[in-house]
Amino acid sequence: MMAGREIVITGAGLVTPLGIGVQENWERMKRMETGITCNCGPETLPFLRCRGYVRAFDMLQDLPEKLRGQVKFLNRGSILGFEAAREAYVHAGAEMSDVPQGRRALFIAGGDSTQVGCSFMHEALNNATSGQWLELDPAKLNESSLYTVNPFFLLESILNNLFSSLSAFLECMGPNTSLGNDSPCGGNAVELAARSIENGSADVALAVGCGNWITEIPLYEMAGLGILSNCSDGVNSFRPFDRRHDGFIPGEGGAALFLETAERAKRRGAKVLGTLRGFGNCLAHPDILGLGVGREVSAGSMRMALEEAGRDQKDYAFICGHGSASASGDASELRSISRLFSPAMSTIAVCGLKPHTGHLGAASDIAEIILCLKAVSEGIVPGTMNFDEPEDDFREIMISKAHRATERLHFIATSYGVAGQSSAVAVEVPAA
Repeated sequence: MMAGREIVITGAGLVTPLGIGVQENWERMKRMETGITCNCGPETLPFLRCRGYVRAFDMLQDLPEKLRGQVKFLNRGSILGFEAAREAYVHAGAEMSDVPQGRRALFIAGGDSTQVGCSFMHEALNNATSGQWLELDPAKLNESSLYTVNPFFLLESILNNLFSSLSAFLECMGPNTSLGNDSPCGGNAVELAARSIENGSADVALAVGCGNWITEIPLYEMAGLGILSNCSDGVNSFRPFDRRHDGFIPGEGGAALFLETAERAKRRGAKVLGTLRGFGNCLAHPDILGLGVGREVSAGSMRMALEEAGRDQKDYAFICGHGSASASGDASELRSISRLFSPAMSTIAVCGLKPHTGHLGAASDIAEIILCLKAVSEGIVPGTMNFDEPEDDFREIMISKAHRATERLHFIATSYGVAGQSSAVAVEVPAA
């Protein structure tokens, strides 16, 4: 069990292609719907055909006057993270007047790719080449840049783009940092937020994940790594753990959790969504891509989380896997699960939730914890969209095709990154 104070989740916020707000995301997930959309024109490259877009909504409304000028420098992913953080804060009913600013922690997981590339320079470059793109006139480039390039483009591209605006909004001046390690850093942010309260350096903490992986340059980069789906089956092409898997479909989104001690939550009458029981965070091996055949990329982090949680394996309703739908990634993850849970595999299901939203980068970790909290609270083991049949080596693993009932109150959510880093979070949901 986690040493020291018991850390609970009292607020959650979620903005994804599946929905705006936690409840809409959950209701659509229960109906086995997806937020991924397709543009299947004949000239569209296969890996560009499907993406997860957040639909238009009234973003950054009703902000204090002093923040309105600041938030205009937020990039797309940061805006989604900001809105998720606001929902988590409101959902928690968190009156923080009794919490000194220096006791409010904020940990943000980024890896956003909104501003990757040089599109902000397009007009200036076009002018400097007289529209021919053959020979560049430096004097024209300088002159045009003065009038066509947003002077604040750098602010939109830095890793901690969200941090200053959100910390100012919530007046968080306690333990804090911004993390940028793509997938696993969402779980890392939750751990850091929980540890800051556990070790007594903060009274409340917010863990936020945000990401935008749907712009062209990151899509081309990920396609070059061979990790994107060719979208041959449209929105149904994202197939975690299925023998037909051929990679993931990217998306954009924001997710957030508000944390505090169980004592504080009880004192103010807050509803507890879940209790954080254990964490794991490790590097599986030094391979540059970290997904070599025979590797067990998630084993170390899951083992650490299970040991800290201190519960019997049979207490777990399910394992929410990373589910990148790549052949090597899925095999590595399922091998890790089989190795750690082999005595209990006949009763513990495995699910992958990213087909509902697309892969949201750092936001996916926290988004999946939120959806798992909702599932367990309603006695549901989530099904895995588009899953039909596993590889022959993993037929002993119970991968859920459709939702099933459960009375168990624990789950573990895992994540891994391209370079072999993995994270795991073990959570207990209060009994109804």
